[in-house]
Amino acid sequence: MPNIKSNTKRVKTNEKSALSNKRQKSQLKNTLKNFTVAVENQDKEKATELFRNANTLLDKSMTSNIHHKNYVSRKKSHISQLYNTLD
Repeated sequence: MPNIKSNTKRVKTNEKSALSNKRQKSQLKNTLKNFTVAVENQDKEKATELFRNANTLLDKSMTSNIHHKNYVSRKKSHISQLYNTLD
């Protein structure tokens, strides 16, 4: 437990940001998983909606420094390739 008051405040803010980051990461993972399931089931309408949602979540995670830009670029490329397999 920190002795300095500013450090105790810092611990609280770190816990809050960790919860926020965890929530955003799990939301992104669930969206990507649902997208791949929709592509496997050839559900173009649902896949289109999830594709757009996944792209926005990836961009938000990059701007809020949750994920690195190369990770985001790689994921966007992968889901674009999957999306293009739909007929």
